[in-house]
Amino acid sequence: MSREDFASAYCQGFKLTVRFLISRGVPADAAEETAQAAWVRGWERLYQLRDESLLLTWANSIAINLYRTRASQEKKHVPLVSEGPLTQTTNTDAMDARKILSLCRRPDRRLLASYYLDGRRTEEIADGEGLSETAIRIRLMRARRYAQQQIVSTGASQVAPAA
Repeated sequence: MSREDFASAYCQGFKLTVRFLISRGVPADAAEETAQAAWVRGWERLYQLRDESLLLTWANSIAINLYRTRASQEKKHVPLVSEGPLTQTTNTDAMDARKILSLCRRPDRRLLASYYLDGRRTEEIADGEGLSETAIRIRLMRARRYAQQQIVSTGASQVAPAA
């Protein structure tokens, strides 16, 4: 089959292939894309066509097979749907930190509150307290240990390890 013969068959058969796909339940936009891909594949594999009078039937077969392949691949890649927001709206960390702070001594409470609840860095706390960062880190470590001991000794309910 010559290039010109295939071109004229394409001009006559493309819309017929689109209509064929639509009649099989393929959406119109997908039918056009699939028909185009089918005719391109037909051109690339024209050497496999044995009877030139069956070109339209052959292109339609390629088209429906392409669509079925793409549809089955899309079924494998279904996006997950969320029924609600994935993020938690209540700040339970702050609530847990407040429970822990209620068990601490006064200076430790102020230090831990400024670190965990206010979100200040150790260098900011050190500047405010007039101490070195190392001293603040050591005091934070001691305050956390004391809070853990208080949680264990009072048998407080499970609290996330925020402090």
